Amino acid sequence: MSAEQGGPGLQRRQLLKLTGAAVATGTLAAAGGTAAHAEAKARPGGKWDKTFPRSTKVDHKKVSFRNRYGIELVADMYSPKRRRGRSRALIVGHPFGGVKEQTSGLYAQTMAEHGFITLAFDASYNGESGGTPRHIASLETFVEDFSAAVDYLGTHPAIDRDRIGVIGVCASGGFSLAAAQVDPRLKAVATVSMYDMGRAYRDGQGYAPIPSEANTLEERQRALAEAAKQRWAEFDGGEVRYGGGDAVPLKPSMQAAADEFAEYYATPRGQHPRSHPLSLTSLGAITSFMPLAQLEMTAPRPLLLIAGQNAHSRYYSEDAYRQAPEPKELHIVPGAGHVDLYDKVDLIPWNRLTGFFDEHL
Repeated sequence: MSAEQGGPGLQRRQLLKLTGAAVATGTLAAAGGTAAHAEAKARPGGKWDKTFPRSTKVDHKKVSFRNRYGIELVADMYSPKRRRGRSRALIVGHPFGGVKEQTSGLYAQTMAEHGFITLAFDASYNGESGGTPRHIASLETFVEDFSAAVDYLGTHPAIDRDRIGVIGVCASGGFSLAAAQVDPRLKAVATVSMYDMGRAYRDGQGYAPIPSEANTLEERQRALAEAAKQRWAEFDGGEVRYGGGDAVPLKPSMQAAADEFAEYYATPRGQHPRSHPLSLTSLGAITSFMPLAQLEMTAPRPLLLIAGQNAHSRYYSEDAYRQAPEPKELHIVPGAGHVDLYDKVDLIPWNRLTGFFDEHL
């Protein structure tokens, strides 16, 4: 990967084309551990490597488990101190290109403070989890990872397997909804700043809340042609490219949303060495993803869709709410944007999340 394509020297234009992807500044680790309930190896000295402060109210350990494709997933498990009996559990999924040390870890740690055992995992091919090649988007696999987390939690002696829920942030909102449609073991689903990644890339590289600025058919075809041509280049041994490509220029609403992502991923606020943009050749797989196609299959399990009042992505949650079966709730956070709900703890509606899962798990 060249300096122009990744690392601290990532060009600003390229960075702003990455849907929820971060600047990579270090070596990318593979997953460790093989046992069904293995504890992954801790870093030397137990250094805290998250983008949020460590809580003294919960216990933390690293664990690993496999999905049905045999890929080893690495996760952080957070547990309330002085826990008794079998507990309720929450799976927390990170944004697209993110890792468990960022937003999903913050949510997992905070919900553990509220009494849940929580699991924040790295998606396959990314972060500390296994899978090669690295940093590709396989949407079917990303959905499967949630079911693999249920496998792990449901066979853990500390957890009540009939009381497992999920929080999906950004792209993982769509992945978790898709997982719930095919896995009835997920008893309650909450999404935060949900992104429908397939529609995002079809409409405009992930950044098109204004209908008049959505990609035309010709622009969608041009973007896919660029990604398809890159497959030939990489098959012949050429350099891997990351991000959304250059075939379709960003329109004003897309640029504004891209700037918002950059304020998180390209600054110390949210940067993490293992957070990385995904490959350009992933574009075909992403554009064919339709996480709301069988939303009726989530019934009668409850859904909570949380979005910021000013979020460029708000329309994804509103559309999902319209299509979803009962019971369902749309919770709009006053004054919040999309990325605000990644880490601004004073805006994140913790009480609503806790009340939802207290009621339904």
